[in-house]
Amino acid sequence: MQQVEVLMRCQGADCHPDLRAALEHLLEAGGKRIRPTLGLLTGRMLGAPHERLITLAAAVELLHTATLVHDDLIDGALLRRGIQTLNAQWSPPATVLTGDFVFARAAKLAAETDHLPLMKLFAETLAVIVNGELTQLFAARGVASRENYYKRIYAKTASLIEMTTRAAAMISPMDEAVVEAMRLFGYHLGMAFQIVDDVLDFTGEQAEVGKPVGSDLLQGLVTLPTLYYVDEHPEAPGVQALLAGRYLLERGKMETLVQAIRESDATRLALGEAQDYIDRALQHLSSIPKRAERQALEDLAHYIVNRRI
Repeated sequence: MQQVEVLMRCQGADCHPDLRAALEHLLEAGGKRIRPTLGLLTGRMLGAPHERLITLAAAVELLHTATLVHDDLIDGALLRRGIQTLNAQWSPPATVLTGDFVFARAAKLAAETDHLPLMKLFAETLAVIVNGELTQLFAARGVASRENYYKRIYAKTASLIEMTTRAAAMISPMDEAVVEAMRLFGYHLGMAFQIVDDVLDFTGEQAEVGKPVGSDLLQGLVTLPTLYYVDEHPEAPGVQALLAGRYLLERGKMETLVQAIRESDATRLALGEAQDYIDRALQHLSSIPKRAERQALEDLAHYIVNRRI
C-alpha cells in the first residue's frame, strides 16, 4: 500500500502547482483504501506480477477519488471524512477540471498495465459509474423501486469493486473460471458495501458519518432501509410525501420518516440482505486454495458488514 500511495502522489509531479496541491489534499484525506486493498490481495493470491499489480491498485483508487470529487460538487458537500472538500475551497470550474485531471491520470495508469482487455474494462466501468450518476440525478428521486435501487448501487459502488477484483485476476496467470469467480466475489462484496453504507446513513451518528442522519432520504433518494419501511407502512404521511415528490416541501414529515425508519426493523432487514450478499461473495472464494491472502479477503468481507463507518 505504501508503494501504491507513492505512485498516486507522483501523478501530480508535472502539473500546475495548485493542481498538485489539490491532488495532495485529496490523498491526504485518506479513506479506507478498500479498493486497492482488494486488488492487491486478489493479485497476490493469484500470482499477478508485482509492478503491474501496484499500478492497477493506484489506477483504481485514483478513479474512485475522481468520482468523489465530482460527487461532492454535484451534492454540494462541504465536508468528507471531516475534511473540507475541494469544492468548499475552489470554484466549480476548478473542481470539475481537477476531477477530470484525476480521471486522466487514473486512465494513464490503467494503460501502463499494458493489458488491453483491462483498459477496456476500466473505460466501461467509468461509463457505468457516470451513467449511474445521471440516472440518480434524473430518474431516482422519490422512486421506491428495488430494481431502480439495485441498479443504482451497482453503478455507484459495486461496479468499481467488481472491476477491481476482476482486473487483478485478469493480470494473473489464471484461467477464465477463476477470473469469473473473482468478478462475482467483487460484485457481491460491492453490493453489500453500499447496502451497509445506506444502513449507516440511518443508524450512524452525524459526527461519525460526516453528514446528517438520513441525508439520502431527505434529498428524496430511496435506499434499502426505506424500501423495507415503505413495504410495511405504505400509508405513513412521510411515505406519501416522498412518493408524491414532496420531500423538499414537507421537510418535517421527512425528518419524522427518518426517525421512524431508525426505530423500525428496516435497518436490521437491510443489514440481513447485505449479509446474504457477503455469504454469496465468500462462496466464490471457496474454489481458491487456502492461503493468507484468501483469509484476508474473507476477513475484509466480514468487516464490510460489521463496520460502524
